Amino acid sequence: MSTGTLLAIIIPVVVVLALIAVAGFLIARRRRLRERFGPEYERTVEDADSRRVGEQELRAREKHHDALDIKPLESDARDRYSRDWTHVQQEFVDRPEGAVHDADHLVTSLMRERGYPTEGFEQQVKDLSVEHGRTLEHYRAAHEIDARSTEHNATTEQLRGAMVHYRALFDELLSDGGGQARHARA
Repeated sequence: MSTGTLLAIIIPVVVVLALIAVAGFLIARRRRLRERFGPEYERTVEDADSRRVGEQELRAREKHHDALDIKPLESDARDRYSRDWTHVQQEFVDRPEGAVHDADHLVTSLMRERGYPTEGFEQQVKDLSVEHGRTLEHYRAAHEIDARSTEHNATTEQLRGAMVHYRALFDELLSDGGGQARHARA
């Protein structure tokens, strides 16, 4: 075989192998983002102009999150937050709207103590999405009901739902995002 013939065979094979390697890399990166962000992956990609733009947004969130000093709670802080949550739940019977506002403040305080920035709801969601993407819908729903309750436009059942939603994120933050929280469920 001549050199030209060998090159005509080898170059396309190398190009095909390179394309397969690049495709494999992109598929693995997409799978990793899907697994890490959970439902937040689809939401972000759907809201973006394209899948590529959505995935760039998610990678930017990861980079920003990596720069944060997220830390686990000390056991005394965990116990204090657990007691505070129990108190907020008990308030719900007499002051449902107030209890929902208090739950929002308690979740924000817990986020702050863990090391999450707490300025602006949208930034909170982005920061939480990296480790807590599976509970973000709870947080969004609770926040929406809390906003409605500020205008006295939420029913008691909606307020109860907000407490359940806040509790999902609260438990995950309290348990450092892994396993179950160490306090009794309501």
